[in-house]
Amino acid sequence: MTHDAPPNDADEAELLRRARAGDEAAFGALVKAHYEPVFRRVVGILRHEHDARDVCQEVWLTVWQSLGNYRGEAKFSTWLYAVATRRAIDHTRKQRRWFARFLPFLTREETGETIEPVAPTAGPGEEAESAERAARFERAIAALPEKHRAVLTMREIEGLSYEEIARQLDCRPGTVMSRLFNARRLLAQKLGKLP
Repeated sequence: MTHDAPPNDADEAELLRRARAGDEAAFGALVKAHYEPVFRRVVGILRHEHDARDVCQEVWLTVWQSLGNYRGEAKFSTWLYAVATRRAIDHTRKQRRWFARFLPFLTREETGETIEPVAPTAGPGEEAESAERAARFERAIAALPEKHRAVLTMREIEGLSYEEIARQLDCRPGTVMSRLFNARRLLAQKLGKLP
């Protein structure tokens, strides 16, 4: 499934106007244009593709229901990514509570790890080593607090500035810098401790 690049500002404003009036085709065009970046944000926070797809469905439902609340003070994408980030963080918190209540013996690292594909030319030993490195990194990322994981994803994967991240998380740039510093420090510690 291919997704188009986001429309220019004038086209997007028209799509938003029509979507707010209940035009499902206009909303569909907005979804199509913004789906991939939203998915990358959510999967970067959750580190689990199936959960990310579910959360993205919740994000788009929330956006459809909340279009009347979008006042246009920030770019639509800024508002949209803030909704996506909050939904992903909420999902992580709910999942953590569920695990703690019903499966206290099961840790997050033991569930649904994602292992990056290995180059097809690698030998069996190299494949195993590469898979282990990827698994260690995934466990370390998954073990970060969700606020740190969100900031790390936005900065390192999406390349957003401190100011852009601050707007999306509704906090100060200094808070973003502090969270990012702590996220990197925690990640380094966790990578050092993992087998």
